[in-house]
Amino acid sequence: MVLGGWLSVRMLHMSVLRSVALFLLAALAEIGGAWLVWQGVREHRGLLFVGAGVAALGAYGFVATLQPDPHFGRILAAYGGVFVAGSLGWGMLLDGFRPDRWDVLGAILCLLGVAVIMYAPRGA
Repeated sequence: MVLGGWLSVRMLHMSVLRSVALFLLAALAEIGGAWLVWQGVREHRGLLFVGAGVAALGAYGFVATLQPDPHFGRILAAYGGVFVAGSLGWGMLLDGFRPDRWDVLGAILCLLGVAVIMYAPRGA
C-alpha cells in the first residue's frame, strides 16, 4: 500500500513538472514569436524575422495542446499568467526593461493564479 501511494505521488509530481516544462516552452514560443514579429515590423528587421515569428507563434499553439489537462479554457487562462511573468522576463533579458515593484508583484500574483488554476486539487 505504501509503495502504491509513493508511486501515485511521484506520478503527480512528474505530471506537474511536465506541465511546467510545457508552459515554459509555450512561453518561449509565444513571447519569442511575438518579439520576432515586433522586431521585423517595428524595428524594420525584415520579413525573415516576421516569418520566424509567425512560425514560433504556430509552435506555441501546438505546444499548448500537449498539456495534460484536457480543458482548453483552463490551459489558456493559466498560460495567461505565465505570459505576464514571461513577458517581463523577456523584456529584462532582451530589451533592457527594468520592472518596478508593481510589475514584480503583479507577475507573482499571476503565477500564483497559474498554480491555483492548474494544480489545485479537484474534487470528484
